[in-house]
Amino acid sequence: MRKKITHKRAYPLDPVYGNALIGRFINQVMRQGKKSTAQRLVYDAFRRIEEKQKQDPVLVFEAAIKNVAPDLEVRSKRVGGANYQVPVEVRGERKIALAMRWILNAARSKKGKGMAEKLTEELVLASQNDGNAIKKRQDVQRMAEANKAFAHLR
Repeated sequence: MRKKITHKRAYPLDPVYGNALIGRFINQVMRQGKKSTAQRLVYDAFRRIEEKQKQDPVLVFEAAIKNVAPDLEVRSKRVGGANYQVPVEVRGERKIALAMRWILNAARSKKGKGMAEKLTEELVLASQNDGNAIKKRQDVQRMAEANKAFAHLR
């Protein structure tokens, strides 16, 4: 029997910028249902970007997401008793989800500062093609390139 068709969720717009991508990011930042805390963190980070970089924080955020989003990733496939890491292209929705997750994990892994400051730093670095989230993307891409020989198993 085939799987039921899943419908795409309509993501909420964020209240300040009216941007669905930022609304999604706020939901990713949120822990234990504390949305107002997540909003405060994200907007605080955006305010810091505006003060330090003298740039539109929404543009910096979108550039960071675009730079971190991977084109290829590896999926495990079992063929005759052996597991192969098969490179596959990443769909649009998953690209964005991975980019947000990697940026947040990179920010959370830093020590000694407040979360808003760590998030600001990581977003700015990612928008300039630098930082831990970009390193994670390069590792994933490198792994996919290394396993290109198994692409025919897709």
